[in-house]
Amino acid sequence: MSTEIAVPYLDISDPSFAMHSEAVRNAREQHWYATTNYGFAVLRHEYVSILLKDTRLSQGSGKWPDHNGVHSGLFHDWWTKCLLVLEGDDHHRIRRMLNPAFSFRHIEAYVPRFEKLAAEIVDGFIDNGEFEFVNDFAEPYATRVLCILTGIPESEWPTIARISSSIGLALGITIKEDLPEVESALAELYGYAEALIADRQANPRDDLVTRLVEANRDGDSLSDDELRNALCLLIFGGMDTTRNQLGLGIQTMMRNPDQWELLAKHPELARNAVEEVMRSNPTTTWVTREAVVDFEYEDLHAPAGSTVHFFTQVSGNDPTAYPNPGIDITVERAPHYGFGGGMHHCLGHFVARMDMAIAFRTLSQRMTNIRVNGQDEWMPDSGNTGPVRLPLAFDKR
Repeated sequence: MSTEIAVPYLDISDPSFAMHSEAVRNAREQHWYATTNYGFAVLRHEYVSILLKDTRLSQGSGKWPDHNGVHSGLFHDWWTKCLLVLEGDDHHRIRRMLNPAFSFRHIEAYVPRFEKLAAEIVDGFIDNGEFEFVNDFAEPYATRVLCILTGIPESEWPTIARISSSIGLALGITIKEDLPEVESALAELYGYAEALIADRQANPRDDLVTRLVEANRDGDSLSDDELRNALCLLIFGGMDTTRNQLGLGIQTMMRNPDQWELLAKHPELARNAVEEVMRSNPTTTWVTREAVVDFEYEDLHAPAGSTVHFFTQVSGNDPTAYPNPGIDITVERAPHYGFGGGMHHCLGHFVARMDMAIAFRTLSQRMTNIRVNGQDEWMPDSGNTGPVRLPLAFDKR
């Protein structure tokens, strides 16, 4: 007699839904996937590792505008043609040409400048014993890093931050009502990107944008539109995710003060600290795929067009992959999926890993006994998350 497997159900649109909840942990223990009101959710690390690379599943975010009634216009056209959602030959070609510009060798050259930037920002509030983490550190640091990489004057970081935040509204369920603000911001960002491309075409430099402009492999090259789309994605995506991840990192370390003190004593562990934060407390708590064909894997049957979420936060705390899933910046772990996986693994992961390691190292060496100092505010604990406002107090080292 066959026994029907009980598959758990999760209502991921419920305002009280939380990745860090007992209900989600129980679902992971019960079965390797759950059904949800938005398709399926893969919960265990083993299955995320396998299925993120399955070619029967395509990037699931490409149809986001259409699913929300946005079928044309500036944002729709950019979103559906940017590298994040492209598939097939166009994706492989563009990524193949962009990859060398984001190599570790090129990004490593920026380390001294990022270190100077982090120290400069901390100097601005270190004597106060308190600061608001998002506005006083995470946002200016993440945005100025991107200005340094792209050659945008650092003095313009508040404008770039505002533009990126406005474009980010397109990823919320109020996309249609926010569309005028989104498209106005995107048009502004187009202006920055097009000016950078034109300048580097006329005046090449030894920098990231010039490497993108000059990208040429096997006689192929990037069009101006492809360059512009890539630069806009770099600026928008890099600022938003890094700002959020830095806030989640501080939250994680406040919950594990022994690890913060360990990092202060051993700054060489900063890169491990980044990996532990992104494994256990990632800003992108799930990544989305769509079944290209009728999809079957073990007892999962997903008709073509079904949504399949990979719960990266849940898989990153899976005790079968991480027997001691608590934070430990001294150990080597199985790979996490905080940067996604498969062919859509984040192109800028070297930049993010490096600038966050520098940030955590700098902060840990300058302050201790960090604690929340007032009313904090957070985005929902699903999708892309992070602090909106995080007032902190600390003791100066």
